[in-house]
Amino acid sequence: MLVLITYDVNTETAAGRKRLRKVAKQCTNYGRRVQNSVFECILDNAQCVTLKAILVDIIDENVDSLRFYYLGNKYQTKVEHIGVDRGIAVDDTLIL
Repeated sequence: MLVLITYDVNTETAAGRKRLRKVAKQCTNYGRRVQNSVFECILDNAQCVTLKAILVDIIDENVDSLRFYYLGNKYQTKVEHIGVDRGIAVDDTLIL
């Protein structure tokens, strides 16, 4: 299923900037960045639970926030993009 993950991490302190880098790195491991703090991730249920737990462990719930949008398997009809696209689509094949 396609999961859209957004986050807002307070970066007023060095610890906050470190949390921001950790959150972005974990999201990059599971999907692709589509905007500064927005990632599209194709996940199964187990991966979704794992990633959510990892991110919750990283953030400080008193000053940071995470949002998960579960768009499901038929997400193509739910996503419209206008303008410059960053990289390849999250569900495209990547040959190295």
